[in-house]
Amino acid sequence: MQKNKAFQPDFKLTPGTLGEAIQQAIEIEIATIPVYLYTYYSINRTPNQQQIITDVSAALVKQGKPEAEAKKEAEEISASIMVFANKAGALIMSVAIEEMLHMALSSNLKQSLVGLPELVGKTPKTWPAYLPGHEPEFPINKGRLSLPQLMTFLEIESPSPLPDKTKLLKAIPYKTIGQFYDMIVQYIEHNELAYNKDAPQLIPGKGYYAQNNVDTIFYDKHHKPHLVNDADSGDLVLVEDRASALKAIHIIVEQGEGNQDAPGLNPDYTVNCSISPADYDDPAMKEFSHFEKFSRIYCHYDFLTKKFAGFGMEEKQFAGYFVQNVALNPVTADYPANIQTLSNLLNAIYTYIFVMSEGCYKKAGHTQYEIFMFGIHKSMIFILNSLCGDIMQQTYTDKKDGLTYKAAPTFEDYAFDPASSPKSQLIALHAEVVKVFPGEAYLGQRFQDLPDVAL
Repeated sequence: MQKNKAFQPDFKLTPGTLGEAIQQAIEIEIATIPVYLYTYYSINRTPNQQQIITDVSAALVKQGKPEAEAKKEAEEISASIMVFANKAGALIMSVAIEEMLHMALSSNLKQSLVGLPELVGKTPKTWPAYLPGHEPEFPINKGRLSLPQLMTFLEIESPSPLPDKTKLLKAIPYKTIGQFYDMIVQYIEHNELAYNKDAPQLIPGKGYYAQNNVDTIFYDKHHKPHLVNDADSGDLVLVEDRASALKAIHIIVEQGEGNQDAPGLNPDYTVNCSISPADYDDPAMKEFSHFEKFSRIYCHYDFLTKKFAGFGMEEKQFAGYFVQNVALNPVTADYPANIQTLSNLLNAIYTYIFVMSEGCYKKAGHTQYEIFMFGIHKSMIFILNSLCGDIMQQTYTDKKDGLTYKAAPTFEDYAFDPASSPKSQLIALHAEVVKVFPGEAYLGQRFQDLPDVAL
């Protein structure tokens, strides 16, 4: 990891504030997860190719091109959109998966050096939200795929400081995530710390973390599959000494920002789409850093927007082929009562992922394995992904602006009642959903199979 000497925060780490700093790191990672997931689910990864061909052909004929030539060009541009929509989805999901890894690595670090990480209830409560401590502060939103949303992603992952606008006075200040972690690195390197080797952590070799899943695959125009994460870019690390602590932090920073000497965003908040060579996060140079992934989506989106403008077609029509009409920063209360039942269940599932993850730091061995492998990997991810797709089949009219949108997952922390187990509440919530949406009964056994983890 490159050391950035330009950043000298006024805040100094001490034995009493180390836990605060690592917890803030955990909450920085958690804040990005609903943002990336919301945008991912706004993407239709299998657009209607025939509709694109028909519309583009008509636009080109209107400009004077012969029909046969117009159709051929339309077929080529439709193929590029099909690939782009699928690839953009895969890249964004790949980043969301790695943010979960970063949360676990930071949690391992805190567990080893300080004590139990706090994961439950740490999703931002209000939107737009702000990365805790980032200077300058900037809003992050749960929004559909667009150039402004991609710019927010680039601001989050930028390896270079953003131009100052305002100063955030809360939390420990930093100008890039890499600089924040470098503050922790400096403290670890220059202090003899006690590492708890016995406290449970999420460790490699158990299958707890998978770099890829079905949502991180895309197909090129020749229908060849590509995985966008690579195994050698980083995995879970058992933090038991200085070297392993630094290794964990190195993975987080290299996967996110990549090389801190990379130029990042231009001073005028534009993206340099001609930067070469690419910034990779793995020794084999098979996987891009998060900033590089988002840069490539941004530049390709911008290119296609301008291409469609040349056909006399607006961005709204271009984006409409593969971006679903979801609202900005919706909350469950925005939905009508029937959709609220589905949204509450989805939020409870989302929250239970953190309940189970935090539970892994309280239990070791076989119990931890059961929680993670059968709770998070097998049942929970399937349920969450299924319900995210199901809720987006619903439409509603927003009371604030009077417009009609597709419902979307809101990724809010669900307030489980401490009087009973979260699993029993999930089963009850699912029963309520089935009364309104009988088709959701197919998930019943999945809920029964979840491990029972207490708050």
